[in-house]
Amino acid sequence: MPSAATPFAGPAIEYRGVSFAYPGSGGSRPALEGITLDVRQGERLGILGPNGGGKTTLLRLTLGLLTPQSGSIRVWGMPPERARREGVIGYVPQRLEAEMAFPVSVRQVVAMGAGRGVAPWRALPRERAGRVDRSLALVGASDLGDHPAGKLSGGQMQRVMIARALAAGPRILLMDEPTVGIDPAGQQRFAGLVRDLHRELGLTIVTVSHDLRAIAAGCDRVACLSRTLHSHVAPEGLTPAVLAEVFRHDVAAIFGDLHVHAHPAAACPDPSHGEGPARQGGPA
Repeated sequence: MPSAATPFAGPAIEYRGVSFAYPGSGGSRPALEGITLDVRQGERLGILGPNGGGKTTLLRLTLGLLTPQSGSIRVWGMPPERARREGVIGYVPQRLEAEMAFPVSVRQVVAMGAGRGVAPWRALPRERAGRVDRSLALVGASDLGDHPAGKLSGGQMQRVMIARALAAGPRILLMDEPTVGIDPAGQQRFAGLVRDLHRELGLTIVTVSHDLRAIAAGCDRVACLSRTLHSHVAPEGLTPAVLAEVFRHDVAAIFGDLHVHAHPAAACPDPSHGEGPARQGGPA
């Protein structure tokens, strides 16, 4: 089985028939059902879906923090928990107010990423300390090193959190709703940063978001997720039909169980419309 440093010929992440239900749900409506997807090495994949559609659950499964009830996940050929321990995955969580309030400097935040496996009372080895400087430089935050993390803007903090993930030397970068709380100009800068990091480091980047703009701006391919996979296409393949299917539960929460007629008549999945056969489920 490969280590983090070993060249690997397979997909960066491989999901095969992954299903998961939280305790107490009785399995009647799993959070995720039958997810089969390959994330290719070096690609930028966006996972787009509504709130409550299973995106965060999929991230937790990928990080080895949850275990599927059925199916399997391999990250760089390893079980997710081992891949996380070996530093294969860098993870950028949503901005947390608790982290913002913690009295540490930006450099200390980034050093947390570089310190994987180093006892907290020991100084970082020189090579690890060098990773801190390089990661801050890669995200354009070298001048923020001595600033209190709690005084940063949303966009600045997002760059620092990316630097913290990069300081561990990962092959795969997972980002959870990375543009939440960032204004449109900051979102554009963020998309440019992701493109630069991809070009500079050759990372596999997976971005999870309910924001179509955040996904379309910086991804090669998009997987649409709402409990099951509805489609995985290039951003230009995000047709009204695909988006209506993925976000229909969000619409239903506001208007009731409303049929959003955004697909071709011949493929209408609602037999009551009498306009064609029901479409079969599964990924497009």
